[in-house]
Amino acid sequence: MTDTAAAPPAGPAATTPASHPAGLPADLESLSFETLTPVSYLDRAAAAHGERVAVVDGDLRFTYAELHDRCRRLAGGLAPLANGRPVAVLVPNTHVGLEAAFGVPWAGVPLVAVNTRLSAGEVAYILEHSNAGVLVHDPVFDELIADLLGRMDLPPTVIRVGEAYEELIAGSEPLAVIPDDERALLSINYTSGTTGKPKGVMYHHRGAYLQALSMVGHTGLTPSSVHLWTLPMFHCNGWCFPWAVTAAAATHVCLPKVEPERIWQLIRSHGVTHLNGAPTVLSMIAYAPEAGPVDPVVKVATGGAPPSPAILRRMAELGFDVTHLYGLTETFGPAMICDWQPEWNSLDGEAQARMKARQGVGNMIACAVRVITDDGADAPADGETTGQIALRGNNVMLGYLDDEKATRDAAPDGWFRTGDIGVMHPDGYVELRDRSKDVIISGGENIASVEVEQAIADHPSVLEAAVIAVPDERWGEVPAAYVTLREGESATESEIVEHVKTRLARFKAPKTVTFTELPKTSTGKIQKFVLRDEAWAGQDRRIR
Repeated sequence: MTDTAAAPPAGPAATTPASHPAGLPADLESLSFETLTPVSYLDRAAAAHGERVAVVDGDLRFTYAELHDRCRRLAGGLAPLANGRPVAVLVPNTHVGLEAAFGVPWAGVPLVAVNTRLSAGEVAYILEHSNAGVLVHDPVFDELIADLLGRMDLPPTVIRVGEAYEELIAGSEPLAVIPDDERALLSINYTSGTTGKPKGVMYHHRGAYLQALSMVGHTGLTPSSVHLWTLPMFHCNGWCFPWAVTAAAATHVCLPKVEPERIWQLIRSHGVTHLNGAPTVLSMIAYAPEAGPVDPVVKVATGGAPPSPAILRRMAELGFDVTHLYGLTETFGPAMICDWQPEWNSLDGEAQARMKARQGVGNMIACAVRVITDDGADAPADGETTGQIALRGNNVMLGYLDDEKATRDAAPDGWFRTGDIGVMHPDGYVELRDRSKDVIISGGENIASVEVEQAIADHPSVLEAAVIAVPDERWGEVPAAYVTLREGESATESEIVEHVKTRLARFKAPKTVTFTELPKTSTGKIQKFVLRDEAWAGQDRRIR
């Protein structure tokens, strides 16, 4: 269905549900059904908050009425160029990324938000695999675009942000294609590809609509909120926050590059109330020279790795209220949240930090989370028995693009296996213990690398740490630590080892400590496979 009106409509055109109560007259079928799509949030924001500032991007300012018009005109310009094929977008965290989150679906085609830190070959693979018909790119990627286009036999139509992009918007009629099926393909998000080729994770309109709504509820977004874009918009479509912030009619503050000095400047000059990011980003903010107490409180959602109690304490001291989220590309971003219990307010700071580091429970639109043992049973809620975290529900992907086998392997029984190992606590909260491939078995004893990492991160000189298994002639495997120190701080290997021994069983302490900059994915996850490749080089297998 298509709505070409320039003014914000009361809502998208009515559609026919897949099923309806028996005997309902045909002319009343639309009375109680409307297709769920996250782009409808911009219709509502423009109608109810049209004059409110929607986007701050450097010197640019757009109201919600202006953003609505730009997105619908972008849709009108893209539709004939895409001709039914996906539109890829390679841009930093600018207004263009936000406009694409609405304009591309309104063009009636899927959005492919491309990781801005990939090589030309990797981007070319994504464009070919997704069959993208159009590529919108920022001028900062001119050199990369020239390289990747030379690698492709059938390159997409290219639109460069700037004059060409603005001419497309100005010269196009408004368009808004609304899907008949709310489980239609909304976007394709590619996994970070830490092993093998990236897989195209397919999102549906229904899932993104509901996921965005849950993020509004859990983070307390309102029209008074100011959201700073420290999380890449390409990562799980920004955890669905382009739609969530818009649903609340809050203000988007764009940040093309994560720079601590700039972050602190924007927090203070725009009264930022919300931001998201990996624990690495939190560390950059917390220990920046510009860091200082914030007022009002800034609500922070973090995920990608378990935040250490040390960074949680530091952020709390500065006035940041940190909520730990857990999810994957396959789950529209955060599927679980460490939902804070008022009863925990009476705990001391150390205990509160431990509670906040847990991954928590399913978010408000998710199904209950399971922890499944090797025999397929649910792990007892004892906080000790480990199993693989499994998820299903409205905020789980349709599957992997053109890869039914990988989809079935990931969800053999209708429950998506995350590959992460955790425990279920008696209160129903899940705590991540390790990646399944990160378990260290040393002398018959299991060691959770996350536990050791958090102990190391509690050292006052440590910024972040990664722990992996390395081969050992006596014990088979032993933990080895790779540590990045805070700027201006120092520590020795023996100091780190002894520090861990004061907090954990002695056998869990790392046998070696290497001080280095840790390899990471574009979303801030530490790439342990890089460390493993080096540590296990020359070995015929990576387990002992």
